[in-house]
Amino acid sequence: MAPTLVREPFHRAAWVYEEKVDGWRIVAYKDGKSVRLVSRTGVDHARRFRDIAAAISKPSARTLVLDGEIAICDEQLRSRFDWLREPDRTAVASPPVYMAFDLLYRDGRDLTARPLAHRRVRLEGVVAGSELVFSVRRLAPDGLAAWQQVVERGYEGYVAKDEASVYEGGATRRWLKVKQKDWTVGDDRWTRRISVATVPGP
Repeated sequence: MAPTLVREPFHRAAWVYEEKVDGWRIVAYKDGKSVRLVSRTGVDHARRFRDIAAAISKPSARTLVLDGEIAICDEQLRSRFDWLREPDRTAVASPPVYMAFDLLYRDGRDLTARPLAHRRVRLEGVVAGSELVFSVRRLAPDGLAAWQQVVERGYEGYVAKDEASVYEGGATRRWLKVKQKDWTVGDDRWTRRISVATVPGP
């Protein structure tokens, strides 16, 4: 399920706002002790990220399907896509971690037809206590206040989601993403050149 890019931050009732993780999109499949970490191109990265795979294998659920991203964070806990290839060992605040934002399947039950609010509660229960697997961070409940947090914290953007949305493959307008304009990563700092919008966008 892929969010649609829109131009401006906004607020809508009964929507939630999550940090946009700057990492590798990965669907995690757990069957007993076996775990696969599958990218959009269908490649299994479980051997490359053995510690994450081991962490996902530990939850009590026998079978799981999680949707999320593998990321590395800097000292300000901002995900850094470039560090997945060449991390700055002097500034990395985390090893590679799995930031899960959805739970699609658990113990033989397909959850994709349940609303996001239902799936999120169960996701948090699945990842609780793990040192390498986390639920993605939620921002302020007001979309414009959430955008202020994005700017202040130096995130790439946010993903807004309708809490009633079911999980469907492909692009959707029930998940919308907003990115900071001219957002770049400098050698030793993040360069941000955008003002906070005050008018709803989509």
